[in-house]
Amino acid sequence: MKRLLSILVLTGMSLMVSAQGFDNLPDPIEDVNKVVDNTPDSIAKALMSRPAPGSTRKGQQPVMFLVGNSTMRNGTLGNGNNGQWGWGYFFPKYFDAQKIAVENQALGGMSTRTFYTDLWPAIRTALKPGDWVVVSIGHNDNGEFFDQKRARAVIPGVDPDTCYVGFNQRTQRQDTVYSYGNYLRRYINEIRQKGANPILMSLTPRDAFNDKGKIVRKQQTEWAAYVAATEGVPFVDLNEISGAKLDSYSRWKQQYHFLGDKIHTSKFGAEMNAQSAAVGIFESKNPQLNALKAMMKNVPVDAYQVDRREGRPVVFFTGDSTVKNADKDDDGMWGWASQAQTVFDENKITLVNAARAGRSTRSFIREGLWEKVYNSLQPGDFVTIQFGHNDICPITDQKARGVIPGTKDTLHVYRLDNGTYEVVYSFGWYLKKMIDDCREKGATPILVSLTPRNEWPGGKIERRDDSYGKWYREVVKETGVEFIDLHNLSADFLDKKFALKRLSDNKEQAKAQVAQLKEKAGVYFKKDHTHASKMGAQMNAQSFAKGLKANGSELAKYLKKK
Repeated sequence: MKRLLSILVLTGMSLMVSAQGFDNLPDPIEDVNKVVDNTPDSIAKALMSRPAPGSTRKGQQPVMFLVGNSTMRNGTLGNGNNGQWGWGYFFPKYFDAQKIAVENQALGGMSTRTFYTDLWPAIRTALKPGDWVVVSIGHNDNGEFFDQKRARAVIPGVDPDTCYVGFNQRTQRQDTVYSYGNYLRRYINEIRQKGANPILMSLTPRDAFNDKGKIVRKQQTEWAAYVAATEGVPFVDLNEISGAKLDSYSRWKQQYHFLGDKIHTSKFGAEMNAQSAAVGIFESKNPQLNALKAMMKNVPVDAYQVDRREGRPVVFFTGDSTVKNADKDDDGMWGWASQAQTVFDENKITLVNAARAGRSTRSFIREGLWEKVYNSLQPGDFVTIQFGHNDICPITDQKARGVIPGTKDTLHVYRLDNGTYEVVYSFGWYLKKMIDDCREKGATPILVSLTPRNEWPGGKIERRDDSYGKWYREVVKETGVEFIDLHNLSADFLDKKFALKRLSDNKEQAKAQVAQLKEKAGVYFKKDHTHASKMGAQMNAQSFAKGLKANGSELAKYLKKK
């Protein structure tokens, strides 16, 4: 016989209100965690963007249903238009769409209880044998039991026999509330009844610290682990996997994985949590997950396959087409890092050119190019960071390369021309992220100013010291990073070789003089005013080496002896 810990029967209420459905609730409110859920709890709106349960199924292939709240699916549309992202959006990356569909059925504001009563019935109906259900929910399980606006709290713990009974003002009917563990068992039992496979996951970590300065591990972890163990269900400790990552980051990096509050994640945080969830499944020893593992992909991180030899560090060059270009036709365009072997002794150091043409700081990071470098780093390595030529481009166009000018830790949510949303940061912020990532891995970052262009205002090579040069130096002052001012080193070389003391006072003659300068200096450039010829690439490599020597850089030890 069930034991009732407490029975609350609310009668004779003086606060009776007209019947209120779940789809016409008031605006979002601040909860007990001081968090304002950015999603109105509206099934009507959510169904416009959440797929109808089971609708993504291809033939007889299985579906993975994700059960969660705003940490799994943020915003009614779940498209990042508020700058926050849930990890469920990025989870399909880790599964072969030809073998299994991943449906993010999560909704902001849901608790273990309200998801079960309001959203779960449709998912349960759609379940078929062989399907999978990931249950990771609980952030919203506190508060009042029967209040008018949310009525989503559950009883803490895993006791299967406790319940509260009362009048639910939100639904305008009698209601019974059970323990957290009780709801998890209900999900598990009903999933199994349909021949599907349950997976319990602990919650995503919050931006909160214990007295030892470590990310707090949520209490629901113990409860979910206990239920998983007693019910024989696979358990992934997402809270621990992501929490350990956050603990390894600098405080600055840890903070930008959240956005707007201490629970909801930025794209960086959501991608991290999705990867943690995938790793948790992929590395699990539970044989029940073997069939699911066979449908996974992209879990091992992407990294450069480097021929590492003892005592020989690796230097990774990052940047745009001025660092790496076609680099094959003697009469074509070349990036200077393709000529790094002309200044470095490859018997002492390994050179990896990780730059990519057309990229800015923003797109290099967004496309995963920086992540591949980050995954490859080992203590003692070096990384050169040189961007700028493409960072001044439009922010919202098809290439989505532009950044916010300056170096402050500013950000803004932009709607791109393709209809998607992206949080864009400042030029300096992206540089600081890469610098911080290098130091986290024990590698040495070296900031390099952009190459000069074949432009000759006033008869001298163009200098961009009042924009990018200024921003580079601000980042150097803030971070203490080593800096090679390749821009001015190469500009000094070109000025010494070609600059005029003064231009003619006659405008036409002055114009002709500038054109002549561009033509002469053109031997160091190819096709336009930005990209270098092979000779220009070698000149920029020499400028880099000169800067290393002037700095007394640790990397200068690996230059060729002359």
